[in-house]
Amino acid sequence: MASIDPRLAQLSATFFVMRILLWLQVKDATMPLKLFRLYFSLLLGLLLLVANRSVTTADEPKAGTQVKQQFTTKNEAGEDTTLHYWLYLPANHDGKAKLPLLMFLHGAGERGDDLEVVKKHGPPKVCTTQKDWAFITISPQCPKEKRWDADTLAKLVDHVAKQQNADEKRLYITGLSMGGSGTWALTSKFPEKFAAAVPMCGRGDAAQAEKLVKLPIWVFHGAKDTGSPVALSESMVEAIKKAGGEKVKFTIDPEAGHDCWTKAYSMPELYQWLLEQKRS
Repeated sequence: MASIDPRLAQLSATFFVMRILLWLQVKDATMPLKLFRLYFSLLLGLLLLVANRSVTTADEPKAGTQVKQQFTTKNEAGEDTTLHYWLYLPANHDGKAKLPLLMFLHGAGERGDDLEVVKKHGPPKVCTTQKDWAFITISPQCPKEKRWDADTLAKLVDHVAKQQNADEKRLYITGLSMGGSGTWALTSKFPEKFAAAVPMCGRGDAAQAEKLVKLPIWVFHGAKDTGSPVALSESMVEAIKKAGGEKVKFTIDPEAGHDCWTKAYSMPELYQWLLEQKRS
């Protein structure tokens, strides 16, 4: 569905109400002014409510394109929470063949309400430039001053996987910086959901390492990262291996600072490795 300008919707509603009330005044010239104002307020309020409900930032998903979408669910406190996100459907998506799905989590700098900034890095940046991009790609935006919530993200993955008939044995998750931390948190809470994970320069909880021993993970970090020291990834990799994990890979870029992701997300072998991973 194409987006509707909320100001235009509200202006149209106001104009419609004024026409109705002018007609009522002509029909009944004795109508008291207070009653007229009451009718005006009630009708305007009702129509603005309807107009606002019709406003959406979502566009119709289409193969070979990346479009804006939104998803609303309940958080742990039972409150409505909405995520706006980019959805990319591969060129060969027909809704019948089950395609792999990749979720990307951005860093703290891309939080807010401008969805365009989410395309600065990673999969939402590169997916539209590669004709053979194989993944149904979800790139949500974290609200301002919030952190990634694992439960909400898991529900979003389920929603899109069902809606787009994705291959539930090939669900992948990746993220950078705050999104790398979100990747660790999401896989620690739902280790059986994903076929593989790629956290970059994030912070995980080593106490959760035992849950991740069976999950293929490729970790990236910059050796010169001062904001999120490489020791954060080293401790997670060591903890997973100590717990018996044999499916974790670790790439340290000797020249990179915090931005280890630009080089990593440009590697064709990263996406090939993801496609080789499948839940049994």
